[in-house]
Amino acid sequence: MRSDLSGQSLDIAVIADADGQRAEALAAELGAPRSFTDGKEMIASGAVDAVIIAVPDPLHAPLVETCLDQRLPVLCEKPLAPTASEAARLVSLHDALPTPLLTVGFMRRFDPGYLALRSRIRAGAEGALLMTHSVHRNVEAYPGQDSSATVTNSAVHEIDVLPWLSGHDIVAVQWACGRASSLISERHDPQMLLMWDASGALHTVELQVHAQYGYDVRCEAVCERGTLELPAVPALVEADELVVNTSLRRQATYPADWRPRFAAAYRAELAAWVQATLDGGIPEGAATAGDALRTTVVAQTLVESMEAGGLRLEVPEPTTVAQEA
Repeated sequence: MRSDLSGQSLDIAVIADADGQRAEALAAELGAPRSFTDGKEMIASGAVDAVIIAVPDPLHAPLVETCLDQRLPVLCEKPLAPTASEAARLVSLHDALPTPLLTVGFMRRFDPGYLALRSRIRAGAEGALLMTHSVHRNVEAYPGQDSSATVTNSAVHEIDVLPWLSGHDIVAVQWACGRASSLISERHDPQMLLMWDASGALHTVELQVHAQYGYDVRCEAVCERGTLELPAVPALVEADELVVNTSLRRQATYPADWRPRFAAAYRAELAAWVQATLDGGIPEGAATAGDALRTTVVAQTLVESMEAGGLRLEVPEPTTVAQEA
């Protein structure tokens, strides 16, 4: 992306994609004058002032490192890296820079529903937060991934947003499961995650990545004097889509993936990142490199619980992981 600080504007200057034809087509569609098939080459080309990374998870770390080497602001989609050691290395490199450059794309922090939920919890009108219950269901799973990817790729959204809601870090976790769906053989689906934060609140998360019926995200906060929850079907983003209650039946529409549900969050996140980049900083309220490292450490501990048959495990301090890296 190329910025004009005097006019406070930002344009898409370059597109990079491993598929050269697709890169060229998207560059032409968006009016970008150049395209690349190599992300590192693009970052080092001098053609951009800031970078958005939205590639498969294993490619995040090397591209982020190249951005940091070039001193370029970068918005990296979640997770920062697939493993805690990779994330810790990036945080170490980032912390050595004179100014912060890295933002991680946990866009639920910008979702109007989650923002309202956080504000209400923090206000304390219903008393202290005791538990949260979350559901995260996708229509179908990405091919070629195993059971651990449900945690490291999908559950990281809840792993990030739930301590952000409660204001307390996750300190212990436990993985659990029941009967596996016969519709997907590559991984156990669904899964249940139990996470305890530093206040003692329990957070339960049910994940089903091959649910078929629609993309469905829910969150309920159980407080001392009441409960708070996101709308039952917040996916109704079009004005002509309604929840219809008639003839003893309730009917609603679900989206096919995350894009309609979190369109407003993505727009708000990107707008905040662009403005912060033009101002020479990172967006207020966005996930930082340190936040992303902690999320990856929690996810990795959940995978360890999975591999240990559902053992409850304490979450190590990210500083410990950073020292080991």
